[in-house]
Amino acid sequence: MTDDVIVTHELSRRFGELVAVRDVSLRVHRGEVFGLLGPNGAGKSTLIRMLCGILDPTGGHGTVVGFDIAREAERIKERIGYMTQRFSLYEDLTVVENLEFYAGIYGVPRRERRARIDEVIAHAGLEPRRRQIAGTLSGGWKQRVALAAATIHHPPLLFLDEPTAGVDPVTRRAFWDEIHALAVGGTTILVTTHYMDEAERCHRIGFIFAGRLLDQGRPQEVVERRHLKAAEIEVEDPVRVRASLVTRPDVQSVEPFGHALRVVTTGVDPVELVRAIATPIHARRSPASVEDAFVAIVRAQELTLGALA
Repeated sequence: MTDDVIVTHELSRRFGELVAVRDVSLRVHRGEVFGLLGPNGAGKSTLIRMLCGILDPTGGHGTVVGFDIAREAERIKERIGYMTQRFSLYEDLTVVENLEFYAGIYGVPRRERRARIDEVIAHAGLEPRRRQIAGTLSGGWKQRVALAAATIHHPPLLFLDEPTAGVDPVTRRAFWDEIHALAVGGTTILVTTHYMDEAERCHRIGFIFAGRLLDQGRPQEVVERRHLKAAEIEVEDPVRVRASLVTRPDVQSVEPFGHALRVVTTGVDPVELVRAIATPIHARRSPASVEDAFVAIVRAQELTLGALA
């Protein structure tokens, strides 16, 4: 394996007339946490299914963990871990029984299984729940079991599809600490998420929309390329001010932010823009975020597609 664990060149997938993934060229480096962002229906799941060797591409080519996506899918499946947003383990089995099952599925040699199971149970803090029926676990504990099962064979590449959907913020933070610990140990991780604060914790991110990978890079690089300016501004009549701003092409978003409006613009100072409409009670400029960049990219693509329709 090279330092690039995932390499694709113009990877595409059609379903009849529908192009679900279009000409995606991507590189994910060893030991990297790469976040794949996009709205529902953007093509994230289809792309991941191709990278996992589950779905054949209809165009382009690529390699995952050194093996060709189209010709060596079974070799890829042996060397990856996969965790979905839905609890996919057997709820009527105990924690240890689930791990025994997945150790077998992933081909962990019998002589190594007990030690490997004990290792992931200890690492995930599951020892007190070792004999507990999986279906009786809380969402956070189920998540730990699912991650333990996905990594029991020490895969060099781990796919996480919306792994923290529906769990509380404290559990999410703990889970992301574990993700980064795996990356430090050399595991490459590709994760999809709708939580923009999680995206900011990735080493690099990619935005996918309508099947196209529109941008990729470090979170701050992607944000800076949008040339966005943001501010939280308190005014006397936020409803009227918002109505005056939302139709402007240089305004990306205007959203309630406590007692203020959070205004994100392109190429113009949001405070000065509001000042032309109303006198601000209080204004504070702030850095643009990954979420701001996400909204700007989606909005620009929707406008483009609308103009072509």
